[in-house]
Amino acid sequence: MKALILAAGLGRRMAPLTDSTHKTLLPVAGTTILDRLLSSLRVCGITDVCIVTGYRAGDIQAAVAERFGDLNVQFVHNADYATTNNVFSMALALENYEVDDDILLIESDLIVDHKVIEQIVGSPHPNVALVDEYKVGMDGTVVSLGPGDVVRAVHPSYLQDSHFDFSDKYKTLNIYRFDRHFAATTLREMLSFYARSIDAGCYYELLLGVLIYMRAATVHAEKVAHPWAEVDDPNDLAAAQFVFNPAERRATVEAAWGGAWSLPYLDFNFIRNTYFPNEAILAELRSSFDVVAFGYGSAQQVLDRKLSYFLGCEASNVALLNGASQAYPVLRDLFAGRQALIPAPTFGEYPRIFPAADTYPDTGQAEWDALADSQAEVNVVVNPNNPTGTVWETRRLLEVVRSQPGRVFVIDESFLDFSSEPSILASVEAEALRNVVVLKSLSKCWGVPGLRLGYLHTLIPEVHEALRKSTPIWNVNSLAEHFVELILKHRGPLEESFARVIADREELAASLRSLPAVARVFDSGANFLLVRLACDASRTCALADRLMAEHSIHAKDASAKFDDGSGYFRLAVRSPADNKTLCEALAELTSASERR
Repeated sequence: MKALILAAGLGRRMAPLTDSTHKTLLPVAGTTILDRLLSSLRVCGITDVCIVTGYRAGDIQAAVAERFGDLNVQFVHNADYATTNNVFSMALALENYEVDDDILLIESDLIVDHKVIEQIVGSPHPNVALVDEYKVGMDGTVVSLGPGDVVRAVHPSYLQDSHFDFSDKYKTLNIYRFDRHFAATTLREMLSFYARSIDAGCYYELLLGVLIYMRAATVHAEKVAHPWAEVDDPNDLAAAQFVFNPAERRATVEAAWGGAWSLPYLDFNFIRNTYFPNEAILAELRSSFDVVAFGYGSAQQVLDRKLSYFLGCEASNVALLNGASQAYPVLRDLFAGRQALIPAPTFGEYPRIFPAADTYPDTGQAEWDALADSQAEVNVVVNPNNPTGTVWETRRLLEVVRSQPGRVFVIDESFLDFSSEPSILASVEAEALRNVVVLKSLSKCWGVPGLRLGYLHTLIPEVHEALRKSTPIWNVNSLAEHFVELILKHRGPLEESFARVIADREELAASLRSLPAVARVFDSGANFLLVRLACDASRTCALADRLMAEHSIHAKDASAKFDDGSGYFRLAVRSPADNKTLCEALAELTSASERR
């Protein structure tokens, strides 16, 4: 078998990284893209290689000469690389390279594990395309498959309009194996004619699709079973670093604080309702996207009114926020200089808001005496608390609030929907309690952290005045606003989703308690669990690294929030299948550690 690598392009989408370097010579996880491809070919016993060059051809030739002198490499130069596309490069190669064996076609912007090459080389079919299930972040050509995983149709990116359905499509890796006879006759003739007589600026996938449609070619799909990445732009390069540099995976995602939807890992760090939005509300969002995304959102007064319909409160008492985090700097500035009381440990924003605050301990149960006896002017109760999951009884909280009208109580109810306790909000309104600020991140319970939704509710005029001064005219994007409108129709499914998460939480807690590596699972009223491990904090950090490096599972190491030296994980509740995967990985890694 011979290999054909297409490497003529300018790599415009990779600029400025490719201004002085060919894309295939960019480093990923300690080696260049080209080095990885040629090394994989070498491992698989493929030593005859044709590389089509164009942009910075000399650099490619020098790199090959330096590292791969043992390979039989022939270069075919596309002098018109700036004005032609891969159909022309491939036609040139098949015209100028002896096709006396099967051809393995590879585009030079692919980063693959050598087992990917082994998979296609070992396929029993004469003409093969490597494919993967379509996922968010992929772009380019996709295919439809028929019986026996035969490619039924090829869909280049320019044919994927706004109504294109990706749900049953597969992304091509742009790695193909072609039978020598097919490559030397039908494929070469088609490419040469089209590239030289019709359009040199198109893609070979288009012509392959035509041949498949005309039944002049049968191409089987092999679903890839090993790591790979396509690098079209700098974001793709970062994703490839994640895939092929396992030791840095955890540091990569933790430095980003989100934005990792295209990275292949299970996230037990960030917390969301895994059962909501349901398919009905997602369908409504899809159908209205073109209208809503093109429109401006409403003024704050309108936003507050729309949220008040859902909460059943006075619109003047609530402020819809661009995430609950919008309230933190407002509260910090408003209450600056006042003595505060916060739980320890708790969500990191509260120590940042109140750096000089007194603390009360959370060891897994509500500290009623500490809260009632405090003389602090501002008192924070996170209900349930993060990271412990400790729940405060709403009825008793009301008693404390009523008994001390001169103290302000900031009550964070971001996770309350996953407990059996009701919100304090209705009582605050009914009794006109003017010493309570209710804060809530809606992302946790509504399952849409990317829309950035939260609210602040209070009857304290100074808080609303401070919010108004800091709020821009367009505070919440139109998609988030539309979601607030839609959720009025979906209260039932939302409540059902809470019940399902609670059931999953209890099942996960039982599974974790059965693991020898787990010393304690805290009772939780949230959609996460705090776990004290049977190891110290340093070994917990190493375990978190190995979970990401070896199993692509991200667990939050919460050990730094405790001063007892023990190791702690805070684990989001995901689907039963994901939760099982986590427990199996923990069991495997901790068992392996014990054997060492």
